[in-house]
Amino acid sequence: MSTFTNLLFHIIYSTKYRKPAVCADWQDDLYGYIGGIVRDQKGTLLRIGGVEDHVHLLAKLSPTVAISDVLRTIKANSSKWINERSDVSRKFEWQSGYAAFSVSESQMPVVGEYIANQAEHHRKATFEEEFLAILKKHNIKFDMRYVFEKEVIA
Repeated sequence: MSTFTNLLFHIIYSTKYRKPAVCADWQDDLYGYIGGIVRDQKGTLLRIGGVEDHVHLLAKLSPTVAISDVLRTIKANSSKWINERSDVSRKFEWQSGYAAFSVSESQMPVVGEYIANQAEHHRKATFEEEFLAILKKHNIKFDMRYVFEKEVIA
């Protein structure tokens, strides 16, 4: 028998300490670059969106590549791409973690639309509010002390 998969994921990750570091001037180029990374990882980027402090992806991923490896590659290569830009003055970093949720084929249009409307959505809710609501919606147990990275100021 042949192997068939349809592994759809809604993936969310933020900038380091949720700082507003994704610039609107190069956001579309960044999204295109991330799409190329997903393709290189044997996946398909179906939708991408976000605002200055985080990104949402709707992606179909290969069963032969671990999602943690895909995310590590996306974040490492895209942060390198950003840091090599002449119009970026301070070091850019993504947070260390991410959230990933399986998406059924029937819900793909709904999730895609949600991702496409991030700018509108974030006129009403912060990333932190959105992220906690999504964790709760997916029945993810969490300890607030460890959800968001905190900047240590010395």
